[in-house]
Amino acid sequence: MEQELFDTLAELEMRSAKGIMDPDSAKFLSILAISNKAKTMVEVGSGPGYSTLWLAYAASVTGGKVITCEIDSAKAAETQANLAKANLVESVEVLVGDARELLRQRSEPVDLLFIDGDYGQYETYFDVVYKRMNVGSMVVADKVVAHENDLSDYTTYVQNHPNLESVTVPVGQGLEITVKISE
Repeated sequence: MEQELFDTLAELEMRSAKGIMDPDSAKFLSILAISNKAKTMVEVGSGPGYSTLWLAYAASVTGGKVITCEIDSAKAAETQANLAKANLVESVEVLVGDARELLRQRSEPVDLLFIDGDYGQYETYFDVVYKRMNVGSMVVADKVVAHENDLSDYTTYVQNHPNLESVTVPVGQGLEITVKISE
């Protein structure tokens, strides 16, 4: 890992421990993206950019790119600044606005979707991207254990979908890892 990236991640961990994704979960997300050889990664909810940095690192390994959607323009600007500090601006396209609308306007295939946005919209974020996913594409949803009640509809939805395999992994605040297994 490049020193600039390591320094930026460490700074975010120290400065905003509560406002970032669990570090083990973020690293796990990056490992999943790399092992899946993900070329196009979509993130819903960048916050200050901690998970975005881990996805950008994965993109630098796979030769891919990250498209991150953040509704809060101040958080999107912070994400952009942290990407610049880590020398990863070229790997990420930062979109500001409602991810549901922004992603409906896109057409590229998606290899990995990471959801960490409005809990009531996880299913909608999934549905907007699902039609652009191929067999083997992956969805990772954060906070499914810590916010089990808020996200139970989402986990039930993906765990019972006929074209998916899905499992809850109790790392950090809980990740729901879903893979498309058929069309």
